[in-house]
Order: sequence, then structure tokens, then C-alpha cells
Amino acid sequence: MKRRYAMGSFLAGAAAARAGDEMSGPALLLAGYAVGGSATEASALLAGITVSAAVGGPLLGALLDRSPRPGRLLARALALYGTGLVLILLSLGRLPLQLTVLIAVFTGLLGPALSGGWTAQLPRVVPRERMPRANALDAMTFSLASLVGPALAGVLAHLLGAPAAVVASAALIACALPATWTLPTGGDEDRRRGRDKAPPTAPAPLTADLAAGIRAITRTRPLARATLASVVSCMGLGMLITCTPLLGERAFGSAAEGTLLLTCTAVSALAANAVLARRPRTIAPDTIVWSSTLLLAGALVLSATGHPVLVVVAALTTGVAEGPQLAALLAIRHRESPERLRSQVFTTGASLKITGFALGAAVAGPLATHSLPTALLTAAGVQLVAGLSFHAFAPGRGSRAFPPWS
Repeated sequence: MKRRYAMGSFLAGAAAARAGDEMSGPALLLAGYAVGGSATEASALLAGITVSAAVGGPLLGALLDRSPRPGRLLARALALYGTGLVLILLSLGRLPLQLTVLIAVFTGLLGPALSGGWTAQLPRVVPRERMPRANALDAMTFSLASLVGPALAGVLAHLLGAPAAVVASAALIACALPATWTLPTGGDEDRRRGRDKAPPTAPAPLTADLAAGIRAITRTRPLARATLASVVSCMGLGMLITCTPLLGERAFGSAAEGTLLLTCTAVSALAANAVLARRPRTIAPDTIVWSSTLLLAGALVLSATGHPVLVVVAALTTGVAEGPQLAALLAIRHRESPERLRSQVFTTGASLKITGFALGAAVAGPLATHSLPTALLTAAGVQLVAGLSFHAFAPGRGSRAFPPWS
């Protein structure tokens, strides 16, 4: 089955689903504002669909790990997520805001399916020796989605209206369903043979699997330190994104120019991961994770100057750090995750990063209102803390003997 399933199908499905996901946030914001006429209503929708991902990630991952056909379960999750987006749109202006936000919360429970849930299936598609390059290519789909999704949402909202952008985001997610439904069911041949020889046992309770997934993240030291560093780093990125409109206004005279800075970051992240895909074993992923936080801290210091040229350099540097950091984090998860808990490790990690991003964004708002340079320098400090937190977990008994990019 693995040989008949092309890596191109996996990447195309991932890119479509993630582009739809990246579209959905701006599209919901625009639709909420257009229908309700209130920025409060629009932000409530986005908060509702984002915050619940922290709860849904571990549960969804545990269900994927227990499923004999995880691809089909993942396809159902994507279908429900897309349906939820349409239901949110249909309820706007027709149902009380509280009910619409509740729909968004339930929809958001499935959000990690588009990130960690999908990436966790990569070892089912390619053999171990091809994982480094495949992992870098998978990481590129995140950068591509962050580049295309918001831009497409803006264009469609301008031409056809905000509701059309929400429908388009759901349609893109639906385009990924065939690739998801046909995902291979097994791992590599050795592990499959090992399972065939093992005597049948009664499945463990779901709560036991959830606890085992948490232990796998916290007690496997390379995984724990990479997870902690990435979550703290994501807090700093959340602060940066929140500051972007004010940064564009200060450096270029227009808050709208801040979106161009995000485009620069996405392009440089895509380019950096393209280089990494060609030479995936050049730098160990553990080294990339902690060193990327130093690059991000330097970029944030440059942004705090407010000088237009330095701000653009900072945006490009952010992408060079952020793209490979994600690829390296995914590689460490693939390397260190027990096979029976792989999906849960990925979806839980995605949930934690979403939570970290939201916390950073919440902190940055008041700081940036008081002083933009203070907010950016604080974000730089957060990145330094992320790097230090990585080194707080020295390799030890929790580490397993795998090659750096296996």
C-alpha cells in the first residue's frame, strides 16, 4: 500500500488542508465583522475556534493511534472541521452570538487534525531512510499555507465577499479528503511484522493512552526539551504577529504594510526549508531548534529599531529561523515518539504551540499599546528563554539511540 501511495498525494493533501485552515481565521474575522458589524464578535469567533484546540489535540491523537485505519478517521475529522466552518457562517446573524461561538469551539476541537494529526502519518508513507527529506517537504506545506491562505482569503473577500472566503476555506479542506482517506494503514515492514507476531491483547482504556502520551512527551528528554522550547518560542512569535500592524505603521506609515512583513517571513521560511530538503542531514535537528531561537531573538531586536531596512531584514531572518525550526521539531517528534503514541505526541504538541501562541498574543496587546519597542524586546527575551529552556533538559536516560535525522 505504501508503494502505491505517492508522497506527492500526501504533500498536495497537506498543502490544501493547511491552506484552508490558514484561510479560515482571516475569513471568519472578516465574515464576523461583515455580518455582525462588530470587531468584538469577529474576535470571539476566532478565539472560540482557536482555544479549544488545546483540548482536542490529545484526544484526537489518542483516537488516531488506536484506530486501525487512521487515515479514514483523519478524513472524517477534516470533513467535520470543514462542515463546522460552513455552520458557523450559516449561523452568523441568524443565531445568538453565544451559540455561534459554541459551534466555533466544537469545530476548533478538530483543528489539530490539519497539523499534527496529518504529519504523524508521514512514516506510513515513506521508509525511514527517506524521512529527513520528506519531513522538510512536509514542513514546507506549513509555510506555503501561511503564505497563500491569508492572501487568498483577502482577495476572495474583496471580490466576492467575506462569506465566499469561508466557503472557499472549507472547500480547500475538502480537497484533501481523498489523499487522507487513502493513507496507508501500516508502518514500516519490521514493525508490521512485529505486531503480527505479538499475541492479541485487550485495548487499554482511552484515559490510559492519554496518560501514556503525556508521559512520552515529558519523560523523553529530547522530546520534552524540543516541545518546551518550541512552545515558548511560539509565545514570542505570537507577540511578534500581534505587533506587526503597529510595526508596519511605525516603519512604513501604514498598518497594512505589516501584512507584507508576514509575506516576507513566509517566503523566506519556504526558501529555507527548500534548502533544508535538499541537504536534510547538514545540521542536526536538535541544534536547529535551539539555535533558531537565537536568530529569532536577533530579528526581534532589529524590529524594535523601527528602521525600515532593518525591519525587512528582521522579517526575512524570522522566516529563516522559523521554517527550519518547525522542520527540526517535526523530525525530533518522528525520531523520539513511540509508534503507538505517535499521533498523540504530534497533536498534543500542536495544541501546546497553539496555546503558547495565544498567550503571547494576549500579552503583547497591552505591551504594544504602551510601547512597541518594549513589546518587541520582551518577545526577544522570550526567545532567549526558549533557547535556555532547551538546554535545561540535558540528554540522558530518556533519549533513545537514533541517528540525528532518523
